Parts: sequence; C-alpha cells; structure tokens
Amino acid sequence: MLYQSPISPGYSWYEATAGERPSYPALDGDRTADVVIIGGGFTGLSAAAHLAKAGTDVVLIEAHRFGDGASGRNGGQLGTGQRAWAEETERELGFSRAKALFDLAEEAKAHLLDFAAAHAIEVDYRPGQMSVAHKKRYVDDFKAHTEAMAARFNYPHISFMDARETAERLGSTAYFGGTRDTGTGHIHPLKLVIGTARVAAAAGARLFENTPSTGIVSAAGKVTVTTPTGTITADKCLVAVNAYGGALEPVSAAHIMPIGSFIGATVPLDPESGVIPGGEAVDDSRFVVRYFRKTKDNRLLFGGREIYAVADPKDIHIHIRRQISEIYPRLKNVEISHGWGGYVGITMPRTPFVREVMPNVISAGGYSGHGVMLSNFVGKLYAETVAGNRDRLKLIEELKIPPFPGGRRLRAPLLFLALNWYALRDRI
Repeated sequence: MLYQSPISPGYSWYEATAGERPSYPALDGDRTADVVIIGGGFTGLSAAAHLAKAGTDVVLIEAHRFGDGASGRNGGQLGTGQRAWAEETERELGFSRAKALFDLAEEAKAHLLDFAAAHAIEVDYRPGQMSVAHKKRYVDDFKAHTEAMAARFNYPHISFMDARETAERLGSTAYFGGTRDTGTGHIHPLKLVIGTARVAAAAGARLFENTPSTGIVSAAGKVTVTTPTGTITADKCLVAVNAYGGALEPVSAAHIMPIGSFIGATVPLDPESGVIPGGEAVDDSRFVVRYFRKTKDNRLLFGGREIYAVADPKDIHIHIRRQISEIYPRLKNVEISHGWGGYVGITMPRTPFVREVMPNVISAGGYSGHGVMLSNFVGKLYAETVAGNRDRLKLIEELKIPPFPGGRRLRAPLLFLALNWYALRDRI
C-alpha cells in the first residue's frame, strides 16, 4: 500500500501541485500488441513513449494511476552516475566498465532534461546537489571522490566543501563537509510522469490505468498478460513494477526488495530562513540516507528511508519533524503540510536489476533510490532493444545481482533487522 498522511487527505505535495492530471481508462477487453508493458511509472511510460514514437504497437497497463508508485512520490533528485560512487564501481568491475556505466548515467541525465524540453514538460528543474558527511571521519573520502571524478571520470562539476562552506551553503552546522555538484539538480517527478504519459499517448501507445496484471505466461513465441478485465497478447513484455511486483513475477521478487520511504513537506519557509540559500538538493552519508531540498514555493521537502514503527501513517509527520530539527533546530516546530510515503525497490548491491526473466519478458527495477534519471533511461534502452540494439541495455543486464537471502518467508524480516542495524550504526 501507499502510506498517505491524513494531514493532507489523498494528496502528496506533488499531487497538490502537479496541475492537470489526466485519467486514462481501465482495460475493457482483450488486446493484441507488439509489446505489452506492465507498470505506469518512469520505466514503463518512457519505454511506451519511445516505442510508440518508433512505430511499435504498445499496450501499457497500470494497477493504480500513473505515478502512484515511487515514480510520482520520490525525492526528485537526479544525482550523478550510478548509486555507488564511480571509483567504488571501478574497484569492483575495473575502470572500463565503471567508466561505461558512469557515461551511461550521464547520458541518462541529459536525456531526461532534453526529453522534457523537447516535449514542453515543465518539471520545475533546479540546479545543484550537495552530498554531505554526517561523520567527521568521512570527510577525506568526499575530498578523494572530488579528485577522482575530475581526474579519472572527466567530470569537473563536483567541488569539495569544507565544514565552513558546508554550513554556509546548507544553513546548518550539522555536517562536517561534503561535495557540491553543479552538473545535476532536482525536479518535480510527478510532472514528468504526467508529461511522459501524454507523449506516449500522443504517439499512439494505448494506456490503461486501474488495470492490475494477474499473471504472465510466455509460450510458443508469444507473451500473454492477464488482467481482471481482459487479456493482452504480445510478442514481447516489459515488467516495470519495481517495488510493487508482489507475487507477479518470482525472479524479480527475489532480487528486488521493497522498503518504506517517507517524505514530508513543510509550509513555505521565510525567505530569510537561511535554509539551503542556493536551492540545491541535499543527501547525506547515512546508510539510511536523509535527503532534502527546497521546492519552487520555498517549502522544505524532507525524506528518509527509515522503517518507522508507527501504527498509523498519520504519525509520519512526527518523525519527519524530528529529523528536520536535528539539522535545523530553529525549525523544530515547523508545520508539516503534507506527509506521504511508499516503497522504494532496492537490490543487494544497490545497482539496477534488468533481466530476461522468461522468454521475451524483460523485467527492470531495483534502482535503489537513484531511479529518477536511471529508470527513465532504462525505458529508452528497452525501446532500443526491441528495435534490435541490446548492447547498451546489456551493460546493466550483465551486472551481478544476487537474490536476497531468506527466501520469500524470511527475507523481509532479515532486511528489517539489517536496516535497523544500519540505522543504529548511523547514529554512533
């Protein structure tokens, strides 16, 4: 389920500010297509748009409304590169593959902004992102990262910040240093979802909301996707449900784990509040990362991937305000106007999961909190694959993603214990 705070019934801040949000019909009978896509988030809608623009006959189904999962409810930060720092990937995979994956992510960033501009999708882009160290012993790692990005990965947009600069740019002395990246930024994700769906529909993709998939069968060169209101038969299938797959497809479920993520939006802050005066997005060095930024209307949008032991989702705002006050004590009584949450799909190594899970069926997800730009681009790469060029998608497909331990019965409790252990370690 998607947790939604009664503070603002039925709406995240994104939903409240996205403007017109067209609805699409539910499937009302059987269909045939070249490609059937399950999931109406960034990956699925991007794939549908690119496929349809290339002349492919596409049917896309979504169990709820487009963007009701992570795509329309996330922190909105683009980031740079893959989820892990490029030099960490280099130590594991070697320089050539690390550089290829980094370059792919840079292309993903450019593609997202170019796609939005080309199709007049106003995503409220604001430049800049700061990554900050919550422990003093991490500061040297951030400095070394800055040097590696410029010297080895040809990325000159990251600069090191000492404690003084960090405090000035953040408006808080809670962190010990970090980096500032002027080559990336943050967006309003639901506006991108809405715009991408519009592009896909205009190109001829047949889009259906409120249509859950009840099964997938691949046989005799065809893929059959069943729903409560009709069956879709196609040559190929893309499963793009990420953390919301449940029991739909067991291979993906074994490799992608849903974890709770919660976000709160404050009322508009005083222009003289001193909070992030440059307007950058921020993420910190905690394993259970905190991420925050100011919106176009000067609210502080603050999130954290912590599994709160709350009996009722209305309590989300209590925990969000507590975390805000640890960084900005002067905001300890700030009003939280919107509180919401949902699930993020993670993998064991925090790299995306893309696999052919049965003949002619590819599943994509597990972006591990780095999905705003990567998921959109994976949709484009899937469209390239259908057109006959699988080389670039292979860069992600070939990543080694082990399944979560414990099987379906024990893996969720084991992850809960692990996340709470890391949350405790973040505090000491």
